[in-house]
Amino acid sequence: MKLPQLEKLVVDALEDIKGRDIEVINTSRLTALFDRIVIACGDSNRQVKSLARNVQDKVREAGGCVLSCEGEEVGEWVLVDLGDIVVHVMQPAVRSYYNLEELWGGKGPLRVRRAAATTSDIAQG
Repeated sequence: MKLPQLEKLVVDALEDIKGRDIEVINTSRLTALFDRIVIACGDSNRQVKSLARNVQDKVREAGGCVLSCEGEEVGEWVLVDLGDIVVHVMQPAVRSYYNLEELWGGKGPLRVRRAAATTSDIAQG
């Protein structure tokens, strides 16, 4: 699956069940390990787990591969590794504390992503 398709699939899966404050950060110039980080918030342990599970289910349904998933037991911060994209689903207090956007050069949450947006649009925020 190509990166723009995977990115859209992830964002749509998060939006499907009311993921909040979704941000996509282009990390291709910062690391060779992955090309994007997607960060989203859920309001409770249950919602964080559901958001992460929905991402995994939608990726697998589309024929993609989920390399690993960490943090599902607790549900405060769940990381889903999709290879080219790493998804972080967090409760707001955890997201605020770790501030991954600042570490990776993001510009703050963008609530709506559409298929019409190009990869460069998303990277520029």
